[in-house]
Amino acid sequence: MSTAPGFAILGAGIFAKEAHLPGLAKLGNDIPTLRAVYSRSQKSASELAADAQTILKLPSAPPAYYDGDAFTDLDALLSRADIQSVLVILPISTQPSVILKALAAGKHVLSEKPVAPDVASAIKLIKEYEGTYKPKGLVWRVAENYEVEPLNLKAAQAVRDGKIGKVEWFRVQVLNAVDKNSKWYKTPWRTVPDYQGGFVLDGGVHTAAALRVILPSPITHLTGFASLNKDFLAPTDTVHAVAKTADGAHGIVEITFASPGGTYSKGIAPLTITGSEGWLTVGPAEDVPDTQRVKITRVTKDDKEEVEVIDATGHWQGIPAEQQSFFQALAGNDDGAQDPRGALKDLAFIQATLDSNGALVDLEALTKF
Repeated sequence: MSTAPGFAILGAGIFAKEAHLPGLAKLGNDIPTLRAVYSRSQKSASELAADAQTILKLPSAPPAYYDGDAFTDLDALLSRADIQSVLVILPISTQPSVILKALAAGKHVLSEKPVAPDVASAIKLIKEYEGTYKPKGLVWRVAENYEVEPLNLKAAQAVRDGKIGKVEWFRVQVLNAVDKNSKWYKTPWRTVPDYQGGFVLDGGVHTAAALRVILPSPITHLTGFASLNKDFLAPTDTVHAVAKTADGAHGIVEITFASPGGTYSKGIAPLTITGSEGWLTVGPAEDVPDTQRVKITRVTKDDKEEVEVIDATGHWQGIPAEQQSFFQALAGNDDGAQDPRGALKDLAFIQATLDSNGALVDLEALTKF
């Protein structure tokens, strides 16, 4: 059996199967070998192993590890010398302890967002990583696909190239309709969340990450309100915030998982950045199915519009990008993306919208340590 460094997947939920495995498949031979998978139950671990064999076109299913037996549990997996790194795709409240367990075992870690359930525990986790494990050469990155989503990066570049002039204000609308039949809702740890914000935290950090990447200046303050409109989405399903950046731009951020559904969100660009010379939108292309679009509109001196369009087919293109970034970092080619401190800023943004209740929140003070 080959002893070349490989990796393991910890977690066998929907996102592991429907996003991470296809993402790895897109990378082909440019990644290490998948050597094992882990889940709490033998059934779910075995199912993930079978899916991995099919999707990644492996000659055989990777060994499945699960709780309840010292020969097959997580500690047994982490003791393997041929596993160099792990992808942690577990419930939000479970991840911090598993991240530390993996680091203590000498494994590099790519963990799913958010970085932790709340800012305090995230800071504690980052301190321990930076103080104990980073000096040993271990890499920990937070898998925030919106941070490395190719279309978001192209939007960010357009802003930095001055295509819409100086950024003056922005607006984001994320309008989701989650019902009890949703496969995401039926995930037990989402049905009765033991962390703040529920779906707003789980999905909202994506919006914060997109803003962090695209805006030329960091968001420093916000004020907002949060509410629960559908009881089964407790504790919170909707937030509205007004945010300000370090360079004086300001904007409105609306996130809901309790929209009426139907055509409510159709035709609304989720993100709009307005500058002194035009504007830029990032969202679904209305005229091309299954396509995301950056549309840059520049207003000329004679009040005419020059339009540039950048399209990307499909969704979750950031998944293989985040995986590739992580594995390249292990090979010594670190692009600086997905640092836990960046993920901390995304978490702080959402926590502030949940806690503000109309008061001004200083995000820099909230994340200082």
